[in-house]
Amino acid sequence: MDAKLKTNILLVDDQPAKLLSYELILAELDETLVKANSATEALQHLLATDFAVVLIDVCMPELDGFELAAMIREHPRFEKVAIIFVSAVQVNEIDLVKGYAAGAVDYVPVPVVPELLRAKVRVFVDLYRKTRQLEALNRELEQRVAERTVELEKANQELERRVDARTREREAALAQVHEMQKLESLGQLTGGVAHDFNNLLMAVITNLDLAKAQVPDNPKLHRLLDGAIAGAERGATLTKRMLAFARRQELKPEIIDVAELVGDMTEMLARSLGPTIQIEANFPPDLPPVEADPNQLELALLNLALNARDAMPLGGELKISSRGETVAANAIPHLAAGDYVCLSVSDTGSGMDEATLKQAAEPFFTTKGLGKGTGLGLSMIDGLAAQSGGTMRLISQVGQGTTVEVWLPRSQQTKSVSAPARILVDDRGSSAFTILVVDDDMMIAEVTAALLEDLDHTVIIANSAADAMEQLRARGDTIDLLLTDHAMPGMTGIELAAKARQDRPELPIILASGYAEIPSGEGLGLFRLAKPYRREELEAGVASVMTEYRRQGSTVDPSGRIDGLKAAGGFGLALRASI
Repeated sequence: MDAKLKTNILLVDDQPAKLLSYELILAELDETLVKANSATEALQHLLATDFAVVLIDVCMPELDGFELAAMIREHPRFEKVAIIFVSAVQVNEIDLVKGYAAGAVDYVPVPVVPELLRAKVRVFVDLYRKTRQLEALNRELEQRVAERTVELEKANQELERRVDARTREREAALAQVHEMQKLESLGQLTGGVAHDFNNLLMAVITNLDLAKAQVPDNPKLHRLLDGAIAGAERGATLTKRMLAFARRQELKPEIIDVAELVGDMTEMLARSLGPTIQIEANFPPDLPPVEADPNQLELALLNLALNARDAMPLGGELKISSRGETVAANAIPHLAAGDYVCLSVSDTGSGMDEATLKQAAEPFFTTKGLGKGTGLGLSMIDGLAAQSGGTMRLISQVGQGTTVEVWLPRSQQTKSVSAPARILVDDRGSSAFTILVVDDDMMIAEVTAALLEDLDHTVIIANSAADAMEQLRARGDTIDLLLTDHAMPGMTGIELAAKARQDRPELPIILASGYAEIPSGEGLGLFRLAKPYRREELEAGVASVMTEYRRQGSTVDPSGRIDGLKAAGGFGLALRASI
């Protein structure tokens, strides 16, 4: 609105002389002055014209000023119009309060001071004019905003779409993190339980072996003992699966030709699955090799094949294929960017619903009947893939079968590395040694000592690393071999080995543990014995280590490796100079 445009001022009084005096006083403002002799006439002017200020006498016939002001304020158009009361009589504090309550913005007593009245009216006229200017600017702004509304709405829709997409991605990521944290916690718990269970199995199996060696030739009793040993071995297999899920199993990665490995297993798989299931293998000729533990990978494939067989009770097809693929970052959950080989095993079985699919890889979850499954097969494969630097994916629909993808890192080598030569020891037990056994678990220490004594060795027991160091320093060179547990309070087995080598650099040392995740002891040349072990494995291990030390002239080659002898029906000796 133009700042020079005149505004309207309404003067309301029942006395013409007073109206004339107000008109003279306010003439200097150069605004349009409208006079009304009564409340009724004032309301007529208000309905016809917009006014910046209304000047009202309080004492008037018909309606007094308070009543007129209340009526003006009740009308939506006049809620913000400035009302000024003029009175010669009602000027006490109560009247002032009543006037302000009726909607007045000011109260001028009579006799009126001209300068004061002009100043008050000028303030409200200027306020009215600026308000109108702001309203005009606001309308212009609203028009500009309206012109941009369509564009903003489109932009907002696009933004909402992107936010929704990012929100879904974030929720999915949080769900994955929650699942990973849950599985990590469960893995830690499972790994700890498996480690403790290994120690218990160690005691059970060792005592059964010793009892079997001591009893007379009694076929029935031997059969009972063999049954007990077989049950303990099944427990050891279960702990291996638990450690696989917890990603704490011991892996021996090698360069593997997947097509060759599957080809070697085809006959065994055909016998295991039966004649109703047809096996189809499809591998490209240029498939790159992978780096993984071949024994564990074979076990994983066998588990997947048996799961497929159970899902196809009336027969079907089992397809095994593989492909090389370069994976981008975040393309596959839990898989870093890089080159991989995807080993895929698909069946035409019953498939899984969404709820079952989400739980399928969780440990101890199984849809099989009681006694028909441990619920550790898929979790073991998932742990194997993760520990090997890859991942496992499950794809399934009800009635459409199931596909399990095992992603393994591609090897940078193009040729398969031949397995290290094994050192066979034919004269086991031909020499008796003095062996220091160190374990904080007295039960394990005693059964290990009993096994060694049964092999004609002399055994010294230490229940802590500190006690072991005292024994080593007190007995000097009379101790031929140190056999120590790794996980011990105060000082670990590797730390004990390092301190022992400071005093006796040539001392042969075997590190026994149920865990694979042992820190590197590079330069120590320690040999590894996996718990639980059998009498034959311990015998072969001691003989192999001592033979190797004698062959090398008591000099340890940290890069060397001794693969132990696998006793029939046993667990296989994991004995190697790898840490």
